[in-house]
Amino acid sequence: MLKRVKSFLNQSKRIMTIASKPDKQEYRDYSKVIALGVLVLGVFGFIIYTVFTLLAPLGI
Repeated sequence: MLKRVKSFLNQSKRIMTIASKPDKQEYRDYSKVIALGVLVLGVFGFIIYTVFTLLAPLGI
């Protein structure tokens, strides 16, 4: 068990030394992609909601 914890800590340490903070442009790019994903999911949900709202009075 102790060996697993030490291995995990060593791997975590290695990742933290390799990882770097994103620069401003990279952060903007990530934000744009995330915003686009949220927008697409919202539009998709709205379309499904609208279709079911229009079909509900028909008894479908």
